[in-house]
Amino acid sequence: MDLVEISPNADPPVCKVVDYSKFKYEQKKKQKEIKAKTVKVVIKEIRFGPNTDDHDFNFKLKHAVTFLQEGAKVKATVFFAGRSIVYKERGEILLLKFAQLLEEHGKVEQMPKLEGKRMSIMLMPKAKK
Repeated sequence: MDLVEISPNADPPVCKVVDYSKFKYEQKKKQKEIKAKTVKVVIKEIRFGPNTDDHDFNFKLKHAVTFLQEGAKVKATVFFAGRSIVYKERGEILLLKFAQLLEEHGKVEQMPKLEGKRMSIMLMPKAKK
């Protein structure tokens, strides 16, 4: 048997006489249980170009719907290669249209934001009823 300090911040500090190896085992077990209950956030990314055509857009939209239904967050990115950075408005319009069409499956977490040569928007799934 060992003397184990349970609550060092209490006044006076709380100690318990227990088997230390059993105490460590139970602590580890509790930590494992807490870790198992945490929700892992999955982020799926969908990339567009500023000149993405309707068919490609609809194809990627269907994938985004399935990702949101699975419970994953979706990050839609428009990548501006070379001189296409001139078409920032086109990229923003594309992302806003994407968010509008996904309105019934997810909600916008982060509005379109330009970071270097990428403009991205973040969507999270709607809560299940």
